[in-house]
Amino acid sequence: MIVVTAPTGDIGHQVVQNLLQSGAPIRVIARDPSHLSTEVRDSAEVVEGSHGDVAVVNKAFEGADALFWLAPADPKAASVMAAYVDFTRPAAAAVKEQGVKRVVSITALGRGSPFANEAGYVTGSLAMDDLIASTGVAFRGLANPSFMDNIARQAVAIRDQNKFFSPISGDLKLPSVATRDIAAVATRLLLDDSWSGQSEVPVLGPEDLSFNDMAEIISDVLGIPVSYQQIGFDTYKARFVQFGMSDAMTQGMTDMAWAKDRGLDLAVSRTPENSTPTTFRQWCEDTLKVAIDG
Repeated sequence: MIVVTAPTGDIGHQVVQNLLQSGAPIRVIARDPSHLSTEVRDSAEVVEGSHGDVAVVNKAFEGADALFWLAPADPKAASVMAAYVDFTRPAAAAVKEQGVKRVVSITALGRGSPFANEAGYVTGSLAMDDLIASTGVAFRGLANPSFMDNIARQAVAIRDQNKFFSPISGDLKLPSVATRDIAAVATRLLLDDSWSGQSEVPVLGPEDLSFNDMAEIISDVLGIPVSYQQIGFDTYKARFVQFGMSDAMTQGMTDMAWAKDRGLDLAVSRTPENSTPTTFRQWCEDTLKVAIDG
């Protein structure tokens, strides 16, 4: 039995689909099962509730061989550590109590970087991994850079202003990855019962690109001139305040961007094993263009 958390999220729903196609038995934890597709409700066991709840995770983890773990976004959390570590405490205890054999977690690049302890969400994510690993369970943390899919959140600005924005330097070449590739790596590990021990698995996408590089590719794919505009960290932070995020989570988002601008995501060397196939151009053709034209 494989348990999947956050089954309606960007990564989780793709993991669920991959597992369903494999024929593996799965169980999902969902706050609102009505948000699941009919196929998922018909094909998977569904445990209703939050995967931060003691009773819910103990019920869901009973008899489980493997767990896909993803801490959900909590924009109003009192602190980054509350959003990642405190949320995960019930699950870590249940992993041990219920004898879950393997855990695959979604986490971030940055471990070993001089900025790892001041990188906001990344710092919280790494501390979350340490908590899970402390249970002794076989563990793989999928360490990701920024997602290509995040660019789609600026589809309106790209369409209406021919621009997209970030506080990170436009010339800094960084890895980025498509969520479909993260889901594929997670699925492979969840279905493989031969691994043991604990380690990170970097998932770097196929190449390092700057935001200026991305702007050129977006322009070519969309057939319109699109440019990247670097904004100040104060401006960046103010946008999240406008979205109603808590002060702590707004600062955490800003600190993460600050650390990435200083090379946080470059701490891991690229290899064929940690490079994934979906190029930024392919992602633009498949996803961004649809979002723009949609």
